Amino acid sequence: MTTDHSCAPGDADWEREPDHSDSLGTFGAVVQALREHAGLSRVEFAERVRFSKHTVESVELGRRMPDESFVERAEEALGDTGALRKAARYLTRGEPGLAAWFRRWARLEKVAVSLCTYECRLVPGLLQSEGYARALCENDIPPLTDEALEATVAARMERQRLLRERSNTTFDFVIEEAVLMRRLGGVDVTRELFDHILELSSLRNATLQVMPADSEHHACLAGPVRLLETPDGRRLAYSEGQENGRLIADQKEVSRIQMRYARLRSQALSPKDSAGLLERMRGAL
Repeated sequence: MTTDHSCAPGDADWEREPDHSDSLGTFGAVVQALREHAGLSRVEFAERVRFSKHTVESVELGRRMPDESFVERAEEALGDTGALRKAARYLTRGEPGLAAWFRRWARLEKVAVSLCTYECRLVPGLLQSEGYARALCENDIPPLTDEALEATVAARMERQRLLRERSNTTFDFVIEEAVLMRRLGGVDVTRELFDHILELSSLRNATLQVMPADSEHHACLAGPVRLLETPDGRRLAYSEGQENGRLIADQKEVSRIQMRYARLRSQALSPKDSAGLLERMRGAL
């Protein structure tokens, strides 16, 4: 998957499976070996490092880049030998869990000075809670392997670090109200999702607007879209379907999409009213 709306957009295995990274695989094997030598199960180790069992598993299988706090807590839990700190210096990021056609856009996201997203199908990936992302993958047809599912969820959570780490990048989201009405994964998952969206959209560099379901006007009926601006001032767009995605660089086409998005923002609820609606929807669960 790993685009925002699906979990495994392609049928071919090379589109589903994460890119292999020798450094991540080696680091994960070392963590697993030290954990087993210490006599700890993944659940016990997860409690000590204060990360989920799924995160521990993803790190050990080389599917997830461990952050600094994971490395430090793992060191303390496994004898404080310094081996993990030293090994972590040689880690390189791959692009696990990302669909082949989405990878270029994902790289552009990391350097963009602004990102705009309109979604009419599902909550955008940058705003998804882990439970919601997992529910998406569990509903995918044909079913994902356990490894592909975990890689996809891990990649989604990794992408969300952009909102906190790139505080000088603006993130604007417009989401259809109907998307928020869907109870994917059940009430508990939806409640967690709403809390997650409210938390992220309260960041000073993020804005959330909801497009009301009863609106008589709509500028983006052609479908979901993303827009970004690069540090050198280039404007690009991205459009996605069921089994493919398209990076749009033609400036006339990008301009048309920008006009639609700008009009859509004027038609959607204000950020304050959008947050209020989301809070009311959460309270009604």
